Amino acid sequence: MSFLKFLLGEKKSSANVAKERLQLIITHERNEGTGSAPDFLPQLQKDLIEVISKYIKINAEDLKVNVDKHGNLEVLEVKIEMPQDPKDAIAKVG
Repeated sequence: MSFLKFLLGEKKSSANVAKERLQLIITHERNEGTGSAPDFLPQLQKDLIEVISKYIKINAEDLKVNVDKHGNLEVLEVKIEMPQDPKDAIAKVG
């Protein structure tokens, strides 16, 4: 079975794809060394909304993405406002 996975490739979950994208973006930004706000944040926010909305009902204004610098450390902050009623939070699959 592992030989078939090697030949055909293994499908990555959307969470793994998003994680890899975030790592690439952060690495790229660190290498540039710019002190200004990253220009990738709007696209990152759009991608996150697309992935999260598969599982939870959210609107674009319910998700905020920000990069803060604390000394030598850059922090990617993602805030998601969840619906109050858990029944309203679950997105319909299909």
